[in-house]
Amino acid sequence: MSTLKSELSRDQQRTICSQLGSVKLKLLYKATVHGFTGAAFHQRCDNQSPTVSVGYNASGYVFGGYTSQPFSQSGQYVNDDQAFLFGFTGGKLHKYPVTSAPHAVKMIGNSGPYFGDSLALVNGSKPVIYSNTGAQYNFNAAEMHGNDLNLTECEVYQVEGELSKPWRTIIWESGNKKKLMESIQTYKPTVSYVSQARVLLIGPVGAGKSSFFNSINSVFRGHVTSQAISGCSSTSLTTQFRTYSLKAGREGKPLPIVLCDTMGLEDSKEAGIDIDDIGSIFKGHMPDRYQFNPAAPLPDDAHGYRKSPGIKDKIHCVAYVIDACKVSIMPTKLEEKLEAIRKKANLLGIPQLVLLTKVDEACPLVKEDLRNIYRSGYIKEIMLEVSAKVGVPLSCIVPVKSYSEELELDLNCDILLLSAVIQMLRFVDNYFDELSDQLSSVELKNLRSV
Repeated sequence: MSTLKSELSRDQQRTICSQLGSVKLKLLYKATVHGFTGAAFHQRCDNQSPTVSVGYNASGYVFGGYTSQPFSQSGQYVNDDQAFLFGFTGGKLHKYPVTSAPHAVKMIGNSGPYFGDSLALVNGSKPVIYSNTGAQYNFNAAEMHGNDLNLTECEVYQVEGELSKPWRTIIWESGNKKKLMESIQTYKPTVSYVSQARVLLIGPVGAGKSSFFNSINSVFRGHVTSQAISGCSSTSLTTQFRTYSLKAGREGKPLPIVLCDTMGLEDSKEAGIDIDDIGSIFKGHMPDRYQFNPAAPLPDDAHGYRKSPGIKDKIHCVAYVIDACKVSIMPTKLEEKLEAIRKKANLLGIPQLVLLTKVDEACPLVKEDLRNIYRSGYIKEIMLEVSAKVGVPLSCIVPVKSYSEELELDLNCDILLLSAVIQMLRFVDNYFDELSDQLSSVELKNLRSV
């Protein structure tokens, strides 16, 4: 028997799964194949749970419902406080939770999936829907299905758990946090005359560049801090080039890593940081606190412009900061900008990785317990998509959760953040190793800072 082809797009499946945890969907029933009848539906779907039922109409609407309870033909209502209806509008899922859990699902033999007295698919064994907002679910009918009650397709999927063995190993213990912090504090670049590794954070507006620095700073300060300006805005809150030197505690020594923060990338050509400015940063020309001008790149007569930068002034690693919740809707223009930046970095031999931020907002399973980060099939799918869009291997993508609403530090959050810094320092070592291979010791001496 041939495999059933899903009508739901990959993005739509992933969006639905994000509401349910680390799960995948298995197609049980497809009306155009098995028949628009209650009998065909019940034959394939009775006693199966949880399930997602999806209707499609000629107007292009995609909508349906979720229930954790198995279907039957009892003629009775079934209690389900987890049930919800949904509809897609422009790729965004609108969710309508059940308002009367004891009547969440109705088990009718002569129909397809029947959600209370609010929504029925394949109603009366016909390719139509029954819609009645306000019964057990409050929804906007025009928004959900456009008031087009004729079905072109109906599908029912079984929800299967995907919580499995972690695909990356990480030790979630306080002893490991201490070990990671010590490794960072005692790190020394392989080139003796460079005392601090310089890592440049690049990413779209709102992806969390400044928040990442604040979070790393918080770990070493021992409490949540907010030195770099961060928050929610449609335009970049960072307007200057900033180099942040981390300290081991309030009065501690500077750590051997400098995080460089930039203006956010925007999909408009005239907005956000200029690509030429990024080239100047890579090469070490740009001074700290330079005020970005999206209309014109850094002039070589600007105050503080470094005409002959040393290796210590250059960027040794690039970290692309990308919001896990927005990967699938990344504008094409933004992808093109990232590709242009990657080409510049590659030409200069600068190693690059991706910091995947806001993973807790992207996956409910991770929000529930950050230690599920490398058990989540959904997060891994997002990472695979980032790999394809940005052009970096999966091994160069590191998921993190920055501090945003918390007042106190969290051990698991700290370990994930520190692990990302360790990966950055490994990439910095790669930069210096490659540099050493390319240049003789005499040439390296000439490149030292004055």
